[in-house]
Amino acid sequence: MQDHSDLYQPGILDGIPAVARYCLFTLTDPSIDAGAIKEALTRLSPLADGSDVVLGIGPSLVKALGCEIPDLHEFPDDFSGHGVKVPSTPGTLWCWIRGDDLGNLLHLTRKVQKALKPAFVLRHVMEGFRHAMSDAGFGKDLTGFEDGTENPTGDAALEAAFAHGLGEGLDGSSYVAVQQWVHDLDAFEALGDQERDFHIGRRMTDNEELEDAPETSHVKRTAQESFDPEAFVLRRSMPWLHSMQAGLMFVAFGKSHRAFEQQMRRMAGQDDGITDAMFKISKPVTGAYFWCPPMRDGRLDLRRIGLGVA
Repeated sequence: MQDHSDLYQPGILDGIPAVARYCLFTLTDPSIDAGAIKEALTRLSPLADGSDVVLGIGPSLVKALGCEIPDLHEFPDDFSGHGVKVPSTPGTLWCWIRGDDLGNLLHLTRKVQKALKPAFVLRHVMEGFRHAMSDAGFGKDLTGFEDGTENPTGDAALEAAFAHGLGEGLDGSSYVAVQQWVHDLDAFEALGDQERDFHIGRRMTDNEELEDAPETSHVKRTAQESFDPEAFVLRRSMPWLHSMQAGLMFVAFGKSHRAFEQQMRRMAGQDDGITDAMFKISKPVTGAYFWCPPMRDGRLDLRRIGLGVA
């Protein structure tokens, strides 16, 4: 695949940062004028550099601007069933604020918040962090298992994570799925060693995939090459902690939402009635889709939502 690295928001390809903030904004008034929305996004653009701040635009915001992004739609509300619940909680504007110092991220969040006023209001913030970096360069989930082992790399990562062949203003963009999962760490810690490994489908001690793991194991439910067509995404998930609740902010970038939906439907038992063992130790409490615009000449390319190159 031809390298168009200047088109990608660089934070999507970069490894996960030491700390991050996931900020969800909504419109202060659903009937707000499109001109006011565009003014706010124009003020935001110098801050949303695609590296320190990765920007995602929700389907409802695209619609409010009278525009259309191919294949962008709200998070499906039909994943639930077979004894599991996968909520759909649509979002308007998403900022993944990244760095290595939480205090600096607070100040950057405040700048983003002020830039978006008065059209947008900050509705929810969740702080993420990198945990127990492995020798392979991956962070770990709070269960102790490495996260992102099966991420594609090189050209395969570009192919999986970014749109291509769709035309200017779309090529280099990415479709992201964001879910907050709450872990039941007591339930996980109550498992025996083998049962724990079988839930995930890997051995915690060396991260080796277990061929004899049951069909309910997370690895077997989500093996990206096992779908037709294959369902590769680029995971950029991070643990989160709030008081004594904790879990994983699951973040998956793709050239469309198709690959994520293939995986989520199988996890939820929609394919064959077999649900992922992850649901026994964790549950999603949010689910939203966003479109991450491409870059052009080092700035966000917002032509497809009527703003040009910011």
